[in-house]
Amino acid sequence: MKLALKDSLLFTAVTVSYQGKSIEVQDILVDTGSATTVLAVDSVAAIGISPLLEDTLYTIRGVGGAEVVFTRQVDYLQVDQQKVENFEIEVGGMDYGFPINGILGLDFLLTARAIINLSQLQISFDA
Repeated sequence: MKLALKDSLLFTAVTVSYQGKSIEVQDILVDTGSATTVLAVDSVAAIGISPLLEDTLYTIRGVGGAEVVFTRQVDYLQVDQQKVENFEIEVGGMDYGFPINGILGLDFLLTARAIINLSQLQISFDA
């Protein structure tokens, strides 16, 4: 699958499924420096992912600053044809000053056995 290079950053699209509903989300940053996968709450609200009163809120920190998130186990998260079932994502505001709908983190990349080819700007998966 081809990766998009925008402002010297790599982006892809993901499909997320929750309680039987699926949505494709564009503008997902591929970030090997992020331990976890985070999706913007606005990008997944259409399939019913929203904060609940009983959710525990967490503060995550990175180069972009700190953000409050909640977690949700999704049916699956998919990039190209590679699907990871029963995957836990973090969901937050994702306000970083440029258009981004999420971060595809090392948790997904390792589990899915991703191979990132920088010379070809491609992501593939070791079957």
